[in-house]
Amino acid sequence: MSLPDAPLSLRQLSKAGLCIGCGACVGTQALPGASMALDAFGQFKPIGPAGFERARSTALARLCPFSPTATNEDELAAARFPAAPARDNRLGRLEAAYVGAVAEAPYRQQGSSGGMVSWVAAELLRRGLVDGVAHVSPSEGDMFFRYGISRTPESVLAGAKSRYYPVELSGVLKQIREVPGRYAIVGVPCFIKAVHLARAQEPVLAERIAYTLGLFCGHMKSARLVESFAWQMDTLADAVARPEFRLKGPERPANWYTAQLTLKDGTVRQKDWWHLGDGDWGAGFFQNSACNFCDDVVAETADISFGDAWVEPYSSDWRGTNVVVVRSPVLRELVEHAIGTGRLELKLAGADYVANTQAAGFRQRREGLAYRLTWRRRGIKPRKRVTPSRDLPFQRKLIYRLRYAISAWSHRLFYLARRQHAPALYIGWAHAALRLYHGLAYGRGRIGALARALRLTRGDG
Repeated sequence: MSLPDAPLSLRQLSKAGLCIGCGACVGTQALPGASMALDAFGQFKPIGPAGFERARSTALARLCPFSPTATNEDELAAARFPAAPARDNRLGRLEAAYVGAVAEAPYRQQGSSGGMVSWVAAELLRRGLVDGVAHVSPSEGDMFFRYGISRTPESVLAGAKSRYYPVELSGVLKQIREVPGRYAIVGVPCFIKAVHLARAQEPVLAERIAYTLGLFCGHMKSARLVESFAWQMDTLADAVARPEFRLKGPERPANWYTAQLTLKDGTVRQKDWWHLGDGDWGAGFFQNSACNFCDDVVAETADISFGDAWVEPYSSDWRGTNVVVVRSPVLRELVEHAIGTGRLELKLAGADYVANTQAAGFRQRREGLAYRLTWRRRGIKPRKRVTPSRDLPFQRKLIYRLRYAISAWSHRLFYLARRQHAPALYIGWAHAALRLYHGLAYGRGRIGALARALRLTRGDG
């Protein structure tokens, strides 16, 4: 059950590492006079008049997706999908789950996975179920990507592919409030949760946001990931015109990530993620601190959600394959009709199968979260659906401790290297941290290394 309302300030949430930078508080005026900007670590945070971050607000406490008094994912899903025929403690409530891809060109070809996210968004527009789709697209100016609203299927398709880059919702929430119509919003789990919390506070948003499309999520990255990749490809972020995080081609399997930077002079640079010091996603480089306290991997409050099928034979299929969880009866009918007409190549999948495609994410968000919740903390304590527990093997504890440390120190070391104009300072540290992490994660570490990792993060709990 939700806890009694207790006003919270932005300062309280930020000091506890619980601000994800979604921008919902700014987009709904829960923080009057505030706007969103990147902080020194390349993560979105609200900024405003002097002292605004200390003002306590019940609206903010109800709206922030990581607030301990906000409605949780189980409660939101129960209200949204009361008649769902199935329920799973990993996937939430659901109508059905599938694995496969879009057969209709060019969605699979132009997406980083099976093309399902863009296809569903475009189909909602084609059927007249929505007038606009809020999603992340390439951007001109000081940001490589940002949220915008597409009103045609062609515009939706132009925003396809994965974007491991910070974005925020305040602008599109303002547009939805100002321009009548029905809208769909695409987002990661915490953003979708924030949208539903905003809908609960603002009737106009509840009326106009008709569908939510969720993206399975490992964690949010800061803007420094692109800068780091640029350093490691012997260039600077200022020279980059367009980053791509996952190239697709028959010469590489779907799980073989290759980053590509197109520079402003037209030249192109590429490097496989495993050759990059911070290229192991699981190590947590540049992870937002709030992600340490998330228990939703598959966007349980979304009408439909999508992930990559990270199991064979799909993970090595260069074309990309999706797993899809449908929670809305309307969207299940939409998907089933498209399967029947050959526009989608999907087959039903069980909850265990879908969860297995995201096994690493569930370990981090359930087993790892249970352990992190036992650490000593100052200030606000997160309220999660996971029971705190230290009951796991010593090596697993050390892995979670080290991952937490890498996440925190990657921001700090990159900040220092950036200020000193010394890329080697960060890159050298990143390679050393990754070697230690691999030693722990894959059993090659020595007891001394394990103990050092534990001491490294003992003060973080």
